[in-house]
Amino acid sequence: MGEMSVPDSPPAGPVAAGSARLPKNWQQFCLLGALSMFAPLSTDMYLPALPSMAHDLSASAAAVALTLTASLVGLGAGQLLAGPLSDALGRRRPVLVGLVVYTVSSVLCALAPDVWTLSALRLIQGGAGAAGIVIARAVVRDLYSGIEAARFFARLMVIVGLAPILAPIIGGQLLHITDWRGVFLVLAGIGAVLLLFSWRALAETLPSAARQRGGLASMLGALGLLLRDRRFMGLTLCYGLFFGAVFSYIAGSPFVLEDIFGLSPQLFGVLFATNAVGLVMASQISARVVGRVGPQRLLTIGLALGGASGLGFLVTVLAHGGLAPVLLCFFFLLSSFGLMGPNATALALAPFPHAAGSASALMGVVQFVIGAAVAPLVGVAGNHSAVPTATVIAVMVAAAVLVLAYSMRRGGARATGVTAHVS
Repeated sequence: MGEMSVPDSPPAGPVAAGSARLPKNWQQFCLLGALSMFAPLSTDMYLPALPSMAHDLSASAAAVALTLTASLVGLGAGQLLAGPLSDALGRRRPVLVGLVVYTVSSVLCALAPDVWTLSALRLIQGGAGAAGIVIARAVVRDLYSGIEAARFFARLMVIVGLAPILAPIIGGQLLHITDWRGVFLVLAGIGAVLLLFSWRALAETLPSAARQRGGLASMLGALGLLLRDRRFMGLTLCYGLFFGAVFSYIAGSPFVLEDIFGLSPQLFGVLFATNAVGLVMASQISARVVGRVGPQRLLTIGLALGGASGLGFLVTVLAHGGLAPVLLCFFFLLSSFGLMGPNATALALAPFPHAAGSASALMGVVQFVIGAAVAPLVGVAGNHSAVPTATVIAVMVAAAVLVLAYSMRRGGARATGVTAHVS
């Protein structure tokens, strides 16, 4: 894979020219991390309540599962709306509007009289929460570039890695004192707190002079040019495919470890948390060494480690190699994502200071689409074989390596074309 160079400068151009009041670093980290938590909070916190929800609403398990699907669809579609809007209107207003809608829709979810109303409200809730996810990445690109952006994205992985673990645990504990409606009221409370915090602490990081002009046509044009940029799409597909491998692990590991290897749910939870810690540790190592090693090399190391983990898992399953190598492959697969994820994001967004929202949206949509598409494949053989899970993970990481290698070898449209178009 060819080397990609990114500027190693502190703040990106727009910030230097614009924002009058930037939050302190710790406020920045907490706020952007909290905005990045919307996906796991919205999807995972109420998972322990699904059975009681089905009983309370007199709905089937399949109908209740649609509330989760609706949320994921909203999270994906909402990013495509919020990202370009933030390039045209600035970052602050779309985030505040999204938080208002999120808070109100969460309250309405708690009051939903039936599962179909709840599904519709979950679609709205997911779309509103998407604004926080996509704009958080764009704000990082506004504030930082090059090495500093990669370092900040790596630090955010602390929250991104732990949130999917903590959200269902918090939801389970809430069910000791309330029901599923109370869980949605807690989500509404979180949205309200974030709304207040964002209103007070979130500075506008994209000044008026740097925003897109030309309305819908300009936004669609920027998305089209991003789609034609081989370098950007190579990094985006690489990230999305690797996330597909991680999502396959999330969907398939309970069946592999509990049904095939006979581990208890409690032990599975401990191992799942251990792997998440590996992801967090790797991302923090990346944050510490990226200045010396560089984001491109860390991305390559992460891909190589992920490829070895995926291939090792498949070989272990086919050779009936036992539990220990499977656990090692899972651990290193998650750890490798902690290395490649932040650096792929920083490298992909680096050339697009005036289209960071649109670029972030495309990355998010590709991530969700691939994750949703591959998750059902891990269960095609039921819960008696780990071969589908191993095959999907191995194919995803191998495809990530090949896509990035091809896009870098062939070069691609220069990012300056997109920048010139939207500035």
